[in-house]
This record gives sequence, C-alpha cells and structure tokens, in this order.
Amino acid sequence: MPNRRQVSGTRFVAAPPEDIFALLTDPSQHPVLDGSGTVQAARSGGPDRLELGTRFGMDMKLGAPYKILNTVVEYEENRLIAWRHFNGHRWRWELTPVDGGTEVTETFDWSTARVPVAISLSFFPRRNKEGIERTLDRLAGMFPG
Repeated sequence: MPNRRQVSGTRFVAAPPEDIFALLTDPSQHPVLDGSGTVQAARSGGPDRLELGTRFGMDMKLGAPYKILNTVVEYEENRLIAWRHFNGHRWRWELTPVDGGTEVTETFDWSTARVPVAISLSFFPRRNKEGIERTLDRLAGMFPG
C-alpha cells in the first residue's frame, strides 16, 4: 500500500550523482533548484555544505516572507539527503546511478510531521507535488546531456 502521506517525483538527469549531490548539499543553490517559488535565499552565516545534523536557515515566501530553520536528518554521501524543520515533515532526495546519469527522486514526506492530518487536509500535498515536478525539470535542465 502506498504511503498516503508522501508525494514524490522521479526524473532522469544526465549527470553523475556526485554532481547533483554537490548542488543539493549547497544551501545557496536551493533557490536556483526550487520550482515552487517559495525558496528565496540561504540565510547568511549558514553552512556552505550540508551533512548529517547540519542546521541551515532559508528565507522563504508563501504569500508573506518568512524564515525557516532546517536540520539534515538523513544522509548518505552522493545517494541520499533529507532535511526537516520544526513541524517534522521532510524533504528527501534520493539519487540512483543509472546508465548515462542519475535517477533523481524528490519526496515531500509529512508522515513524520507533528500533525500530519493537518497537512493531509491542506493544499500542501498538491502544491508540493507540482513544485517537485518543476524542480526536477529545472534540475534536468541544468545537465542537458
């Protein structure tokens, strides 16, 4: 049975996992990758590279501007990275090497959220699924092959 508290998308990207992982672990690149339009900038004074346990802030905008603090909670060099913020939901990136590039899966997982039913009943799953598709399109476009 599929997890009803996740939305994800998968795309082939014509680049090795190492190149994609370098973008994902650099918070300054998150606004460039983001297809949702909500990620505005990495907070100044934050880390240059993410790893397990790293905390990093982002300037966001969803209607009104706000700031968010994330913590990296899953990490496998060149294969997996996930972060969460205070509500507990996660953004996860999985990289699988394939012939000619990488299969990239981005997932918004709210099964770990403090109040997952509130997210389930909101517009966030649909909106985030659309944002994931645009983000993966952007990522693939950065490595046209």
